Amino acid sequence: MPKYKYVALDKDGREVSGAIESTSENRARKELSAQGYTVSRMAEVAVQADKAAGGAKKRRKALIGSGVAKDSVTIFSRQLATLLKAGLPLLRALEVIARQEKNPYFKDIIEQLADNVRTGNKFSDGLAQHPKVFDKLYVNMARAGEAGGVLDVVLDRLATFQEKALKTTNKVKSAMVYPAVIMTVAIVIVVILMVFVVPKFQDIFTNMLGGSQMPALTQMVINISDFMQQHFLITIGIVVGVFILLKLFFKTKLGIRLWDTMALKAPKVGDIVMKSTVARFTRTFGTLLASGVPILEALTITKDTIKNSLVTQALERVHDRVRDGEPLAAPLDQQKIFPTMVTSMVEVGEETGQLSEMLNRIADNYDEEVDNSVGAITSIIEPIMIVMMAFVVGIIVIALFMPIIEIVSKLTAG
Repeated sequence: MPKYKYVALDKDGREVSGAIESTSENRARKELSAQGYTVSRMAEVAVQADKAAGGAKKRRKALIGSGVAKDSVTIFSRQLATLLKAGLPLLRALEVIARQEKNPYFKDIIEQLADNVRTGNKFSDGLAQHPKVFDKLYVNMARAGEAGGVLDVVLDRLATFQEKALKTTNKVKSAMVYPAVIMTVAIVIVVILMVFVVPKFQDIFTNMLGGSQMPALTQMVINISDFMQQHFLITIGIVVGVFILLKLFFKTKLGIRLWDTMALKAPKVGDIVMKSTVARFTRTFGTLLASGVPILEALTITKDTIKNSLVTQALERVHDRVRDGEPLAAPLDQQKIFPTMVTSMVEVGEETGQLSEMLNRIADNYDEEVDNSVGAITSIIEPIMIVMMAFVVGIIVIALFMPIIEIVSKLTAG
């Protein structure tokens, strides 16, 4: 008998996981539902042999192609929603999309989704078999859409959600391109000066000063240059080692908390991080609620989409308070994470019964504010980076000119 691993919410809204044996996945879901569990994710532990020999090959190829681009998933959602709204059955719509998909890995995944529907299984169950392509948010919204008979509407909401999220992410990435280029150019210039230019001046100074002591700043720059020349590989090793150590540190609990705290508290940058976090939280949560996902399950899914650990922990506490019967706005306000305006609008949404609409309205406002803030911080970062580059290069140039001034002074006095 097949064995299935599952993740579910119990009667109190707590997330539980385990395994169950049953004749089919649908049967397993019914058995867990009878026990009071709301299943959010389920997968077969030992997959039975494929009906055809090519099935295993397809499954392996889909696994290789698990890194499908997010924009590809967005296009898939939009196309599927459009075809369903046009009156095509789900299976037919999946077959049409699979035929025109150019990415062979994603094509295999869509064909597997079609095979899953063809054999009588739920579309959402097929999505759950590819967690690296379709996350918990996607699967649960699709499941809610199937249950309510509005899969086309839910897919349309998903596509809109993904498009707005990608737009914000791409804007932030684009804003960081210029500073990254400036920093790279600065590093290259400094390396060229230290490895090729400073040694030339060192030979001149040694000959012309006749063994006299060089200025402290000049000597320091020459010592660094000598070290980089004589131990170039060690220098690269030190830089790479420091980078790896920092990366490992920021993966520890202490490092994650420190990084997330700095991200929220940093001048200007913290404002963007907070606004983008608020936009993601409200957009995700509002979209789930509008699609019919229960509030506790929606909070759990939303929490998993937030990258900042401080916000995640705050949402865990909010989840527990809501599970105990409190309205959403009060515990959200008491966490002191989100701005007062957000919690006030959430309170109004609860009172008027339009929480999902209010959350999406908040997300629209904050997405716009993120766009404005990114533009403002970009205009600030650019001159700061140029000044920093000029400062570093200026120190090297001054260090090289100090002995020249001393030599000129001696020649004038002589």
